[in-house]
Amino acid sequence: MEIIIANESHFKYAQIISDTISESAKVRGTGIAQRSPEYIIQRLQNGNAVIALDDEKFAGFCYIEVWGNKNFVANSGLIVHPDYRNQGLAKKIKKAVFELSKKKFPDAKIFGITTGLAVMKMNYELGYKPVTFSELTDDPEFWKGCQTCKNFDILTRTERKMCLCTGMLHDPKETKHNTRKVNGKAFQRLKEMKQNLFLKKKKES
Repeated sequence: MEIIIANESHFKYAQIISDTISESAKVRGTGIAQRSPEYIIQRLQNGNAVIALDDEKFAGFCYIEVWGNKNFVANSGLIVHPDYRNQGLAKKIKKAVFELSKKKFPDAKIFGITTGLAVMKMNYELGYKPVTFSELTDDPEFWKGCQTCKNFDILTRTERKMCLCTGMLHDPKETKHNTRKVNGKAFQRLKEMKQNLFLKKKKES
């Protein structure tokens, strides 16, 4: 297994990456924005993505998006093929794309939004902290990417202030963190509180 910076030679994996993201969204039943093969190809060709390969077989992927005149970068689209899940690969990919982000954009704040507890834990261990959406990029193009998510109506109703996703941010200007252990129950409670809040509002409307 190797995790490498993606390039044009990996265009042939764009369709399976797109399909894997779509299938994961269906299985999980949570908010995952869809990504077309064309969209994936754009990320593969600019050196802002990492791909995991088992010989020639696709195993996992994650990419970087640049926002706000390079003041913010997002690590997005983290996906592992079903054949390679539960082996710790997602964590390795996440770390690789995080290190690539810091190398290419050393002054940028690195952020992400996710409903996944596993991703929240990985982010926290890397030095991210949960933040409000107002602390993330205000670039409308980033938020437009949420339109294919099943929870987009929540984001719209709250005027982009809240959603089932949790915003997480790593600021390079803050004191260097020590490796942190995660209280998984705290993230679970946060997720449940959001779900209960929005489900209650939906019933009342």
